[in-house]
Amino acid sequence: MGIQVTSGAMLQCSFGAAPAALQVLPANRVLCGAPAANIMDSAPMVNVQPFGQCMSMANPMVAAATAAALGVLTPMPCVPATVAPWAPGSPTVLIGSLPALQNSSKLMCMWGGVIQVVAPAQFTTMTA
Repeated sequence: MGIQVTSGAMLQCSFGAAPAALQVLPANRVLCGAPAANIMDSAPMVNVQPFGQCMSMANPMVAAATAAALGVLTPMPCVPATVAPWAPGSPTVLIGSLPALQNSSKLMCMWGGVIQVVAPAQFTTMTA
């Protein structure tokens, strides 16, 4: 398994202008310093927060603003629209009976963006 992702992990969307922190509710009662995430922690505005400004022309708000600006790409506020759970999850670790979210997992937005973990908020430590 890769690195376990927990609440507070930093996410980035390929069409977003800013990173956002993952919010994991403590419903699964598994803590790794912070609540541990599983592949279903993908709900927009609950788990996945906005990424600043969206620059995807597949987003209707961006397309409308760009058309009004006579073809000049006009970013609009990001409202994530995730369409499926994170993939792939851990094949060997379960959190709340579902695969654990790991740092290599990706999440798709219906506006064409790929959301990835840039800082998992769970790190290994070495002892001397």
